[in-house]
Formats: sequence, structure tokens, C-alpha cells
Amino acid sequence: MMYTVLVVVQVILALSIIGLVFLQQGKGAEAGAAFGSGASGTVFGARGSANFLSRATAVSAALFFAVSLSLAYLVSQRHESSSVVDRVSQEAPATESVPEEPAPAAEEPSEEIPE
Repeated sequence: MMYTVLVVVQVILALSIIGLVFLQQGKGAEAGAAFGSGASGTVFGARGSANFLSRATAVSAALFFAVSLSLAYLVSQRHESSSVVDRVSQEAPATESVPEEPAPAAEEPSEEIPE
């Protein structure tokens, strides 16, 4: 259960980091203006959005790192067999093999040549 929750949080953090990086304005380009972050009358002010996006990205990256370490710890504490062959042999029910009776041999045609 905890593993599943952490994986979901990990995916959400990864997507948020991708989104935050795309929204940030480049140093030499005005590509961020297409998303509305280039205007000076925004909610965060002329320079406030850059600081907010940078901090949000840093917090998301730190959380992503912490969740990654937590997932690595949880996986290392599992005592399940990692071999697929071992898992299949444990799950397969034991069946008795009954030897089949050989089929009766078909009669071979005689090699007599009719005269």
C-alpha cells in the first residue's frame, strides 16, 4: 500500500517538475511570454513569477529526491524472490506426470512386388 502511494506521488512530482520547467522563462529568449509569464502586470509582479517558479521547482525536485530514496529503501527491504524462475516454480501446482501408453505401431506395408 505504501509503495503504491509513493509511486503515485513520484509520478505527480515528475509531471509537476516538467510543467514548472516549461513555464520558466529562458535567460536569452522570450519563450515564456507565450504562456503569459512575460507581462509585468501578472499576479506575481514583473520578477516575482521567476522567483516563485524557481522555488517551486526546487521544492518539487527536493521532494522527488526524498520520495526516490524512500522507494529505494522500501524495495531493498522486500524479501521476495527476484528470480522469475523461482516465482514460477513456487506458484505452479505440483502435478503428477503419468506416462502415456505408446500408440500401437501401424503395420508396415510388405515389400512384395506383384508379378
